[in-house]
Amino acid sequence: MAHALDGKQVAILATDGFEQSELQEPKRLLETWGATVTVIAPGDASQIRGWKGKDWGESVAVDQALAAAKPDAYHALVLPGGVINPDKLRIDTQAVDFIKAFGAAGKPVAAICHGPWLLVESGLAKGHAVTSWPSLKTDLTNAGAQWRDAEVVVDGNLITSRKPDDIPAFADAVAKALAG
Repeated sequence: MAHALDGKQVAILATDGFEQSELQEPKRLLETWGATVTVIAPGDASQIRGWKGKDWGESVAVDQALAAAKPDAYHALVLPGGVINPDKLRIDTQAVDFIKAFGAAGKPVAAICHGPWLLVESGLAKGHAVTSWPSLKTDLTNAGAQWRDAEVVVDGNLITSRKPDDIPAFADAVAKALAG
């Protein structure tokens, strides 16, 4: 699964409460394959805290504040899960508008676990096949998506996965979308 992603710019949009593995591992894999990955967060925090298991995990450096981020500067967007992270971001109009811009431009938008809540909020889920953590099935179906229980689902520019165990397939699908 090695990929040549030199020159590719990937944005990861997250805030406190992201599922630690769902941000750190895709970031690591994409960087290993040559992509430049930028962690973007609302506000002016220099770090955001992950969630690991049943408690707070490690902090990750924020590379750029959401207010200064420009969707045109990136080739793809990754939305990690965790319950807290997407729940906070989906009520942030600036975050939702950022996600919508990627969708409008036809760029890959990749969401894992609870991250697809952001696809619902941004309107990107409607009419697409997706997967997610099982508890989001009804939300996604009600938003007009066709939910599937699969390791990774790629439908147009949307890439979705269910859980941390799916990260290798998820990152591979993001890399293929970037290389295509």
